[in-house]
Amino acid sequence: MTSPHFSSGDLIADRRADYARMFAESGEYAEAAELMEQALEQVPGWAAGWFRLAEYAEKSGQKEAAATALRTVVALDPADIFGAGLKLAVLGVTDAPAAPPTPYVERLFDDYADRFDTALVERLEYTVPQTLAALVRKHTGDDARFGLVSDIGCGTGLFGVEIRGNAVRLEGFDLSAGMLAKAGEKAVYDHLAQADLSLPAPASGLFADGPEGRADLVSAADVLMYLGDLAEVFPSVARLARPGGLFAFSVEDGGPGETPLLRPSLRYAHPEGFIRRRLAESGFNLLTLERSVIRRDAGEPVHGLLFLARRQA
Repeated sequence: MTSPHFSSGDLIADRRADYARMFAESGEYAEAAELMEQALEQVPGWAAGWFRLAEYAEKSGQKEAAATALRTVVALDPADIFGAGLKLAVLGVTDAPAAPPTPYVERLFDDYADRFDTALVERLEYTVPQTLAALVRKHTGDDARFGLVSDIGCGTGLFGVEIRGNAVRLEGFDLSAGMLAKAGEKAVYDHLAQADLSLPAPASGLFADGPEGRADLVSAADVLMYLGDLAEVFPSVARLARPGGLFAFSVEDGGPGETPLLRPSLRYAHPEGFIRRRLAESGFNLLTLERSVIRRDAGEPVHGLLFLARRQA
């Protein structure tokens, strides 16, 4: 948890939290947890502090203490902007939710917006925008022109940069206002707006400024891993794409299972069979599938699946 707004409002508690952070940075997590407990004695209603205590307790091997701290976070902050419920599921003490809480995802990317491009492209060897655009062109031709490309979960606009030359009009949607501001700076989108892809289509924001069936290409580059079971996403895309329109997207590879997996990264991995079923249910025909290393995480490759599908006419 790296929010710049990490403060209890109490000077003594904040000082102890700072000392705890220094211990944690040295790998002394048990000592860090002890100092956070002292800080929380001063301000027991500090949700962010309880979340940090959970982190230190988990890293020091105190699973039960971590779980208790996370339950306290959820009690203090039912909207769960820290994703404490996801962490409880990763610890194995609750079932994984079907989707992450929207306030958590929004906060995560608002906090991340300023350093997103540098962190992903330069440090994590992020490749999805380039490889997904290449997949589209491989099927349609390098000179293909799409009347309208709708980039859902556009983030800072990395995919938009890649596909702009093939789009007569390019629109982008994202939950995070911070991400949309960064996408706007790239000056490649004709229209940008907020949308919540976890909501049913009429409430999502995707159709606030445009009709259904308008997109020749819908893209979702590195988005679906933050949306869990995708119950609303595929029906929304089916309403957004015109008959015969394309849907290009990526997921983290969830292996041979049938249901999404919540990983320690707090991202969901989706099995190929699950995605194929979602596509069929929503009236899409799969055109092609590619496997790729989409980024690195903690020095290890993250394997992904890139899909290109067509909405049935």
